[in-house]
Amino acid sequence: MRTGQEQQEMEILSFPCEIMVKAMGLAEEGFELLVVQLVRVHAPNLGENAVTSRPSSGGKYLSVSVRVQAESRVQMDAIYRDLSAHHRVLMAL
Repeated sequence: MRTGQEQQEMEILSFPCEIMVKAMGLAEEGFELLVVQLVRVHAPNLGENAVTSRPSSGGKYLSVSVRVQAESRVQMDAIYRDLSAHHRVLMAL
């Protein structure tokens, strides 16, 4: 039996759909590539211009956004789990 929140989430997302995945970390060399590699494990067909990056105002952090064509909730959960588990990723949204 699903909880009210689970049912509400299922109604909000209808797969397949396009979702923007965002990861933040220190603005160190290779961080953008790392994020892309982690996402690509679960979404190998990233399109052109799927990745954008933006440094923080002070330049210490980097936000990497990846546009993903999500096929299922399981796929999205796996992407967020891998991003969140990596020591260089400080936050995944």
